[in-house]
Amino acid sequence: MRTFSTITSRRPFTLLGILLAILVIVAFVLVALNASQAGASPQQTVVIASKDLQPRIPITADALTTRSIPVPGDYPHVYFGLPAQLVGMVPLVPIATGQLISSNDVVRPSQALGSQSEYLPIPQGFVALTIPTSEQQGVADYIQPGDYLSVIATVSSAGKIATMTIFFHLHVIKVGTPGSTAGNNATSLTVVASQCQAEVITWFLTYASLKYSLESYRDYLAGGEPAPDVNCKQITDARGVTLQLIQQSYPKLFS
Repeated sequence: MRTFSTITSRRPFTLLGILLAILVIVAFVLVALNASQAGASPQQTVVIASKDLQPRIPITADALTTRSIPVPGDYPHVYFGLPAQLVGMVPLVPIATGQLISSNDVVRPSQALGSQSEYLPIPQGFVALTIPTSEQQGVADYIQPGDYLSVIATVSSAGKIATMTIFFHLHVIKVGTPGSTAGNNATSLTVVASQCQAEVITWFLTYASLKYSLESYRDYLAGGEPAPDVNCKQITDARGVTLQLIQQSYPKLFS
């Protein structure tokens, strides 16, 4: 039977054991908290695709949204934080809905090369045609992408010379300069036309002299894409042109 003195003599060891147990528990809690804090990464807002994006088609604002994701402190900054940073850029690869968009997936239109360049803004049923230009032929280099121009033809026939406007409202989508260097005089204009118009322009480029006039922005075609050519609704409607057809279409040039 234990005596009171025995119980009293063991009490310090009991208290010491309890203290050690408390210290172990506290240490364990501290370690767990530190591990939790070390594993928690800061949140970063990134831009994701809200619908499927295809290569060569410029990105629009309605195709983008944002999401917050955990990002370690040493994570490379390859994502975009604002949708405005991506609007107008061109995907290099297909980007699925909900996918994070990285700087490796897109380029600016001016940086796109070869097959990865953006599509030209050609309405359905139309084609792009490049025509030569110069300072005097092309309004002293004032023609810029987005402008509309009229085409004037001068024909010499049977000892007579006649001039008339053969086309109005041709939409310019690209201006070419030597080496694609800004500041150089333009040498070509890429315009949108029906395939039938493209054949006629090609004929006049070969057998006549062409000059362009820049239309006032107040006279541009109202709203969106041009209406289909009633005589050439599809590219395959083009059947070629001959001198006789040109004479019938533009009799004033040959009368």
